[in-house]
Amino acid sequence: MKTGLPAAAPAPSFDDPIGMLFACHRRIEKQLATLARLQQHLPVHGSDEDARIAARAILKYFDEAAPHHHADEEASLFPRLRAALPQRADALIAPLLDDHALLAANWTALRPLLADVAAGAPAILPPAQIEAMRAAYAAHIAREDHDAFPLAAQALDADALGAIGREMAERRGIAFDTATKS
Repeated sequence: MKTGLPAAAPAPSFDDPIGMLFACHRRIEKQLATLARLQQHLPVHGSDEDARIAARAILKYFDEAAPHHHADEEASLFPRLRAALPQRADALIAPLLDDHALLAANWTALRPLLADVAAGAPAILPPAQIEAMRAAYAAHIAREDHDAFPLAAQALDADALGAIGREMAERRGIAFDTATKS
């Protein structure tokens, strides 16, 4: 059926690890938008079915996908970027690692509140806490999208990118050969 809308671009595969990292950022932004809507929903509707579903999705994402994403960067991308550009990479990577620690701390503080919502318990998500998490992620994503990822795409050769893609697939328990076929 023709809808008049442009066809969606295919999702990047492990053959394109930098593309996958960019795509993960878009998914993080969607989860953070859901979190903001949930924060506004709770005072009016409480931990109703919609709130529980949203909280479970946010929990699943930040408990599973987000740690993989950070490991993709810390264990696979950043070491190769440091090896390729030792003088430039440290100044870029050090603040990103600090961001990861802040993002993890924000998640650790927020997680129990979302678990309460997911369980149907009365809960309120403090607006300042939600905004702090969203702002920290927005700044971090901007640094990676505009600085780290483009630099990595320029500096890393096909072998390095292939190794990163294989490690990303392995981290998720996916066979690289299977993960790269359309």
